[in-house]
This record gives sequence, structure tokens and C-alpha cells, in this order.
Amino acid sequence: MTAPMQDDVSRLKEEIVDSFDEELELQLEEERLEDLVEEGLSEPTLERRTYFRELFKLQHELVRLQDWVQYKQLKVVVLFEGRDSAGKGGAIKRVTQRLNPRVCRVVALPAPTERERSQWYFQRYVSHLPSAGEMVLFDRSWYNRAGVERVMGFCSPDQVEEFFRDVPDFERMLVRSGIILLKYWFSITDEEQEFRFRMRINDPLKQWKLSPMDLESRVHWEDYTRAKEEMLERTHIAEAPWWVVQAVDKKKARLNMIAHLLSQIPYEHVPKQAIELPARVRHADYIRHPVPAEMYVPEKY
Repeated sequence: MTAPMQDDVSRLKEEIVDSFDEELELQLEEERLEDLVEEGLSEPTLERRTYFRELFKLQHELVRLQDWVQYKQLKVVVLFEGRDSAGKGGAIKRVTQRLNPRVCRVVALPAPTERERSQWYFQRYVSHLPSAGEMVLFDRSWYNRAGVERVMGFCSPDQVEEFFRDVPDFERMLVRSGIILLKYWFSITDEEQEFRFRMRINDPLKQWKLSPMDLESRVHWEDYTRAKEEMLERTHIAEAPWWVVQAVDKKKARLNMIAHLLSQIPYEHVPKQAIELPARVRHADYIRHPVPAEMYVPEKY
């Protein structure tokens, strides 16, 4: 192998390692949290090598699914629901990590404005639904009404009942329009949520994740449980069923959720034309001018 070819192989290996390190950084960040407490989770977790190997396989398949969604002009909506700290955000990160943000985007809406509160309840969600060739992941969705809004008294009992009457028809309408709708509930135990909250309390880099509403949710654990049970019972429909993810073990939850998502949308290999890198066009009259030294970012590393 010639020296230039060896250099290319070395660069390729470095790029692959850098790509893997993105996932490793996320994982190490979470493990740093666990080091802040004396006792870890009681549940056994996946061995790291196994976890990464399976995750990279699944992410490769997610890229193939993304290509298929574009190729067949599909419209996909995935809802991520669950208690605070259930692991929804971590799962979403792993789904989107290697995908094109122009194809797969995340919607995480803030509290409704005064104007939005006066509109049809589903109106502000409809504007974020996918066009052909897109996947949209909702980090919390219209099911806020059946959960936090209901438990914390942000809506009336009549509004909750109206939601339960309307949501099955709303989702059937989405499916009839050609949208593939998947709904995931991330399930954790009382003890596990307390553990994760305490980790965040003791980590200054994670305290921003704990809102007053999150802390209040601990007080209303049983109220949220009753609300969740009724929500699943009344909105689990054939056209858009609920899928419950056992999420006490974050690694297993991510792998199981992604594997299930892939199984719900049949996809095939997308034929692609070979890509050839065109030669750079050089002009005899072009002179590259130096960048002033003061414009460079100081190289501290």
C-alpha cells in the first residue's frame, strides 16, 4: 500500500472513531451523573460493548429507513410520552443522531400562548405534522392534556372529557390521510424517577433539567398514574395503538424502542446512483488572500 493510500485509510479510521465518540460522549455524560451518588441502579444494565454494537446496527437501519421515507414520500409521526426523567429525550437523541435533520425533525412545544389556548386544542400540533418524505418526532404531544394539564389543573374536567372524545377521531383522520402514527409511553418506577431526580439535583450541569413542574410531579405521582391508566385505556385504538417501553434500564429502552420502530415501517433498500467527486476548477487569476491573524480563534488545545 502506497503512503498516500495509507494516509487515506488512517484518516478514514479517525473519522469513524470520531463518529463513534459522539455516542460515547453522551454515554459518559450519563455515567458521570451516576458517579455522583454512592449507589447505582439496582437493575443490571447492558455491557457497554454490546450496547454500542447493537446501537450502531440500529442507527444504520434508521438511515436506511430515512432513505425509504424520502424515496416513497412517506409521512411518519412518532410520539414520545412518559413521566419526567423517563428517558424520552435520550431515546430521541439516539434516533436522530445520524439522521438528516431536514428529513427527521423533533418537535418540543413550550406551554401554549394565550392565543393558542383560545384555539382548537389540536391546532398548534397540526402545523408541525410532516409533509411527504418527512419524519416528525414529538417530544411530548397533544397528550399533554391527558397528563400534566389534567393533573396540575391547567384544564377543566370538561376539556379533558372533550379531549378523550376527540383524540381517537383526530388520530384516525391522521392515519386516513396517509400518516404513519406511532405512540410510545416510556415507563419507569417511582423509585427510578426519584433516583434520576436526585442525580440531577446533585449535578450543577443538569439542574436546569429540573423545573418546578418536575418537582411538583413527585407529589402527584399517584395522580399521574391514574391519569396515565385512563389515557392508555381510552386512546389505545387499532389505527394508532400505544406501545409501552420498559425504561428503567435506559440502554435497553433505547435499543428496544428503536428496534420496534424499525419493525413497524416496512422498508427496503433504496437504489442510488454512484457518487463521483468532481475535480476542483482552478482559475489562473485567483489568488487566495491571507486571513488576518486577529480573526482566528485562539488555539488553546
